[in-house]
Amino acid sequence: MDLSLSTRTVGDRTVVEVGGEIDVYTAPKLREQLVELVNDGNFHLVVDMEGVDFLDSTGLGVLVGGLKRVRAHEGSLRLVCNQERILKIFRITGLTKVFPIHTTVDEAVAATD
Repeated sequence: MDLSLSTRTVGDRTVVEVGGEIDVYTAPKLREQLVELVNDGNFHLVVDMEGVDFLDSTGLGVLVGGLKRVRAHEGSLRLVCNQERILKIFRITGLTKVFPIHTTVDEAVAATD
C-alpha cells in the first residue's frame, strides 16, 4: 500500500494528514514532507495518523526526527491517533512519554505547548 500525504493550516498549526502504511519504503516520503515544512518555517505540526494502517520502526524514526527538527526551533509535533493497534506501538516503545497524542485534530490544535 502507498502513503498519502496532504497538508493544511488550522490556526497556527500545520496539519499533515497521513494515510496508508508508514514503513521502510514509504517513510522517506514522510521525512521529506516534514523537512520541507520545517524549512518553510512551519514549527508547530500536527500529524494526523487516523488513516494510517501500519507503522514500523522506520516510521517511528521519522516521527522522532521530525520532533527533533521542530524542537530545534522551539516548535511542537503532536500526533492524532485513535487506533489501538498503532497506539500500542507508541506504548510499547515508550514514545507516549515523548509525543503528545490526541484523539482528534481539533483537540491537538487546541492544545497549548
